[in-house]
Amino acid sequence: MRSLARLPKAHLHVHLEGAMRPATFAELAGERGERPSAGFTSFAGFLSAYGAAARLVREGPRENVLRLVREVVEDAAADGAVWIEPHLNPLTYADDPGAALDLLDVVIDEGRRTAARLGIGFGVLVCARRNGDPVEAVATARLAARRAGDGVVSFGLAGDEARYAPEPFAEAFGIARDAGLISAPHGGELAGPASVRAAVDVLGARRIAHGVRAVEDPALVARLAAEGVVLDVCPTSNVALGVVDSLSAHPLPRLLQAGVPCTLNADDPLLFGPGLLAEYETARAALGLTDPQLASIARTSVESSGAPRASVTAALARITEWLTPPPPGDAAATVRVDHADADRVPEL
Repeated sequence: MRSLARLPKAHLHVHLEGAMRPATFAELAGERGERPSAGFTSFAGFLSAYGAAARLVREGPRENVLRLVREVVEDAAADGAVWIEPHLNPLTYADDPGAALDLLDVVIDEGRRTAARLGIGFGVLVCARRNGDPVEAVATARLAARRAGDGVVSFGLAGDEARYAPEPFAEAFGIARDAGLISAPHGGELAGPASVRAAVDVLGARRIAHGVRAVEDPALVARLAAEGVVLDVCPTSNVALGVVDSLSAHPLPRLLQAGVPCTLNADDPLLFGPGLLAEYETARAALGLTDPQLASIARTSVESSGAPRASVTAALARITEWLTPPPPGDAAATVRVDHADADRVPEL
């Protein structure tokens, strides 16, 4: 059996603070004399748990941010990622645009530095808040545009799409698209197909974080396939938040069968458990995806990322190599990579 750790892939739907290591979460909370819980039973509870983790970084010393970025990139590399594109809203760290830009630069610099050490690539998806004032979203988009092509590669929108429609955020996404950023809002998670359709029609989405409830509308599924709109899917997250009843009922296989390009992602490993590699392993074991299907997902992740063209080409060649049967007697191609040994991840 091919090692999924050796399959080159991009991690496109992962929230920076939500990817904190559990041990780091416990340590930072202990330093503040807190005992926050990462448990939840609803989306509101999830947001509360996420906020507790995020505050440990946002309200702590700058070193906490640097440590978080380093560890998130290291974990991605250990999972076989050749590119990581974490979601971040700099204005949740500082209301002042200048200070927020400084924070964004710190994240970009540390992410690039760590990624270069591990032989992978790094870019940021700057994410606005649905529950914030659309004026704030415009400020977020302008902030992202200032680093477009220089560390920021995409622009998103997170929050409860069942409560907050996308139309008020159209101006922000216009700014981001004009700057050359990939439009990648959330949609089709807590709301149905109309949320996915609006993400495309109103926000110009080329990738949609989640999007799985598009499966409820066959015409929309056909449109996504025809237009090549990518769904950045997170199976474990969908089950944990009740978007789908179980892993066995997850619509990913049906979406792939219909020709919708999809990627696999971990969303918030701190809160949901599995990381990127574990999601690929789940897709193989629980959803029955074949190695050619998993390789196709990995190709989509790399091609739809904000990675430089040369890096994409190199990664695609390695994916083809991964899928090519090894010569008889060559056991090395099936040896599993130690999940914790990031230094052994091959260069992009």
